[in-house]
Amino acid sequence: MYSCNQCGKRYTSQSSLCRHMNIHASKYKCTECGRCCRSSSALADHRRSHSGEKPFECSVCIKRFRQSSDLVKHSRIHSGDKPYKCHVCDKAFSGSGCLNRHMRVHTGDKPHKCHMCDKAFSGSGCLNSHMRVHTGDKPYKCHMCDKAFSDSGNLNKHMRVHTVDKPYKCHMCDKAFSQSGHLKRHMMVHTGDKPYKCHMCDKTFSLHTTLSTHMRFHTGEKPYKCLMCDKAFSVSGHLSTHMRVHTGDKPYKCSLCNKTFSDSSNLQIHKRRIHSNRRPHQCPFCGKMFKSKNEVKLHVRIHTGTKPYSCRHCSDRFMWYNQLKRHLLVSHNEGTWLVCTICQKKFVSSGHLNEHVRGHEGVRPYVCSECPKRFCTLSKLKHHQRVHTDVKSFGCILCDKSFRHKRSVVKHFHRCASKLSLSDILPIF
Repeated sequence: MYSCNQCGKRYTSQSSLCRHMNIHASKYKCTECGRCCRSSSALADHRRSHSGEKPFECSVCIKRFRQSSDLVKHSRIHSGDKPYKCHVCDKAFSGSGCLNRHMRVHTGDKPHKCHMCDKAFSGSGCLNSHMRVHTGDKPYKCHMCDKAFSDSGNLNKHMRVHTVDKPYKCHMCDKAFSQSGHLKRHMMVHTGDKPYKCHMCDKTFSLHTTLSTHMRFHTGEKPYKCLMCDKAFSVSGHLSTHMRVHTGDKPYKCSLCNKTFSDSSNLQIHKRRIHSNRRPHQCPFCGKMFKSKNEVKLHVRIHTGTKPYSCRHCSDRFMWYNQLKRHLLVSHNEGTWLVCTICQKKFVSSGHLNEHVRGHEGVRPYVCSECPKRFCTLSKLKHHQRVHTDVKSFGCILCDKSFRHKRSVVKHFHRCASKLSLSDILPIF
């Protein structure tokens, strides 16, 4: 490899390095960033990166580009033209640069290394995008929803959410996709192809990147480190989500109750649990239906009596994690109470505190599907919804009366017991 002594760029041949060195000696220099270009036309193309001007428009999808060469490359997406073919695996590409980067898959060459985590990349663009994982820099912003991205490619993919553009079409079922990667994964549904195999557990994958990520579970490698708390992650996306803990950013908003979340998976779980009435999961003991497998798993403990949470200071065990937290706070003075700033009431979990604060603020996100009544907590909504049903689950053990609510049967029991003598009650117990 031949390296430039001025900018550090690397080349496979000396002739390529010589051509590159001519750029540094060029008289065509950008007045804004100091970059040198080979010609006046190349300088004009470069200046558009500062001005944002995109004069070249695609006649098919109206996408615009800064350079005519970029438009030519883009046009091949619509025409399907891929003139650059790999001589090793016959894979074809629309641009020579894509072919050169692909060849590194066969050679294993990764000349671009990160100085913070020693991770190596086959292309400089991939390294630049990776560095933003460490710095948290997201310079590419969507002008329609203000969402920010660490590289322009992800911004372009995101823009298709707003434009509903799906240029990648499957030739077998006419299904269309907004991203080429999604089309490739979809094609494997037809072919069943999973060429990438893990040599440690024989699991197979349709993409090489998915295999690389999977291998970190075996090696324990966590190259993505948080600069604020030294926590490390095996996947860059997990680090991006974690950074929102420090920034407080919650970009995912529920369209039904305006609640915000730091990642999309929590938003989906929220919608399924709170706003959906679908309950596909059944308890094997009592037949009760639930919205998720995890809810069934937690509910089954009531039947089995399992207490998985044990205190490290004493022999006490608990069915629920919040019970253990309360025990540690009350009995061993371990942990910190969460205090309401309005009335100073103490709580073990942030969820219970947030529900309590809604009562002060008058926020009632939970709406009854049968009437216009609204409630600040899910438990209060469920309690109310029994009014609209004929189900009376709580029965008095002293008589045949039954009630919708537990509180009602307790009140009734005291009244009922006061009318009977002790000799009448004792045989029942």
